[in-house]
Amino acid sequence: MTTVYLIRHAEAEGNLYRRIHGQYNSLVTENGFLQIQALTARFQNIPVDAVYSSDLYRTMTTARAIYTPKGLELHTDPALREVNMGVWEDKPWGWIARTEPEQMAQFNQADPAWRAPDGESLQEVGDRVEHAVRRIARAHPGQTVAIFSHGTAIRQTISNLKRVPPADWHTQRHGDNTAVTKLLVHPNGDVQVVFESDNSHLDDRISTLARQAWWRKETSGIRDVNLWFRPANWPVDQKLYLESRCDAWHCTHVNGPEFLPDGFLQDAEQHLTRSPWGVTVAMAGEEFAGMLQLDTQRYAEDRAGYIPFCYIAPQRRRQGLGVQLIGQAVSFFRPMGRDKLRLRCAPYNERAQRFYAKYGFRKIGQESGGRVPLDILEKYIGYER
Repeated sequence: MTTVYLIRHAEAEGNLYRRIHGQYNSLVTENGFLQIQALTARFQNIPVDAVYSSDLYRTMTTARAIYTPKGLELHTDPALREVNMGVWEDKPWGWIARTEPEQMAQFNQADPAWRAPDGESLQEVGDRVEHAVRRIARAHPGQTVAIFSHGTAIRQTISNLKRVPPADWHTQRHGDNTAVTKLLVHPNGDVQVVFESDNSHLDDRISTLARQAWWRKETSGIRDVNLWFRPANWPVDQKLYLESRCDAWHCTHVNGPEFLPDGFLQDAEQHLTRSPWGVTVAMAGEEFAGMLQLDTQRYAEDRAGYIPFCYIAPQRRRQGLGVQLIGQAVSFFRPMGRDKLRLRCAPYNERAQRFYAKYGFRKIGQESGGRVPLDILEKYIGYER
């Protein structure tokens, strides 16, 4: 008999930025590394003979919780990957909810008829990962194996192993990041699910699901807000842009220098000549939620993408939405080969400083000589340092 611990990866960018990351190769978040520490502690006294993971970065990073302290080799297997989301990959969930609401509802309800456009079905991912788990178990008779995979992949694999009818797939629980499922695989092929999707090593401060409502059957009116993004329609959005800039200026520089719109407007128009996403509008449904400005040239020699402006509208503040704008910037700059994000922030803007520090930005310098002092903040978004 083989003991298998089937473990979901730690919190990754898709979970945080509310983007669709099936086989998109996303990074583990700052909070995800805290979850990895908790997982390491959980397995400290549990013997493990071998460790496997999908070949995606977030699972390989999470697997360090076990293979590093135990001095084991990591075996990677692409058959353990998450469901292939096809053309949905790296799209914001808010965009799919707006443009393909019926397919989105099918996915959320684990409808057997759902298939990602140009991707996989739920049945296909469940079969693929189940076969991989069984193959790995056969290779380790009488041993204990840790296997790191992904949320939907694990959920469908458990459905297969428990012989849950497709019509009842929607009743299966969602697993938290780093949640653990224990299986006993017998030589005759029978599999016993000892426990599933257990996250008892996480407290609510670092649990991903504790901070989100989408998975709850009863939400008591609480809803997650998933943004979508569109390029600014210039000059129609010019007034909205200047109003946002003016509001941000006065919120930051209370009793400070006068707001001068011309320079900001010139910068925006210059960035729009380089990319239609140079000024990006964030939307919550049909409501304006914020604005993001992206500069493809400044700091390009350092392989950094520059964010001149990151703004959440007043009615959408304190809802945890700002990080989705950071996610949009990552998705814009990473395909260009940029491995860092940079922005400037007034040192006395304490709220913004706390926000950026929470999501991995660190001060690397300071600009002086302008109208106000500015810290230069940087966040690493590459796969290897």
